[in-house]
Amino acid sequence: MWFKKSNIITVVILLVFIYLSMRLTEFDLTKFKDFRNMIDFLSQWFPMDFSLLPAMVQDTLETLAMAFLGSVLGLVIALPISFLAARNTAPSKALFQITRVGLSFVRSIPEIVFGLILLTTLGLGPFPAVIAIMFHNIGVFGKLISELIEAADPGPQEAMKAVGAKKWIAYLFSIMPQIWPNVLSQFFYRFEVAIRTSLILGFIGGGGIGQRLFNDFKTFQYSSVSLDVLIIMVMVILIDFLASYVRNRII
Repeated sequence: MWFKKSNIITVVILLVFIYLSMRLTEFDLTKFKDFRNMIDFLSQWFPMDFSLLPAMVQDTLETLAMAFLGSVLGLVIALPISFLAARNTAPSKALFQITRVGLSFVRSIPEIVFGLILLTTLGLGPFPAVIAIMFHNIGVFGKLISELIEAADPGPQEAMKAVGAKKWIAYLFSIMPQIWPNVLSQFFYRFEVAIRTSLILGFIGGGGIGQRLFNDFKTFQYSSVSLDVLIIMVMVILIDFLASYVRNRII
């Protein structure tokens, strides 16, 4: 039965964690009683100010470029590292452990932390944001691809080695065709995530539509804020549909 003792204990523990989380986060639905204040605030967002639309589109393209370049560079660098982080392709156990720890370290640092560090050394603009996205993606792609490599069918590898192929050639031509569809799928997903990350990095001076949104909000240009938000929503939705279309066509 579903009400076994173990299930009851699990439910109780879950409820305790929910209660503690609500206390720590000051979760209180009664705060929505001042919902009228939000309506009054949002009313200042309209009508939208279309006078700066060309500049906003330029910033949007900059955001897309940041996300795409950071994702592509992260994938390109992570691919060879992934073979060192996979148990079945690593040259030695020591190198495998070192690579895994390195990827975990890079992956554990959020892009915004990389961004804050790089912005202080490289200055404001999209370039530090690209590098921040790239660093984090190296850690993420490295882990995901290494797991795909470990799950690859060893048969083609053994066949290529049996005919005298070098190890790296056997790995490249026997494993990559098996995992490439999944690698592409992960790339498109990370590209979508990188777009949202680019918006956040814009808040700290990384450029793009995120920085414009932050500046407009900070200077109380709410008619411009509404257009910024609309452009961001349209961009994310279009990229989501485009990524799904490309993924279905290629994979």
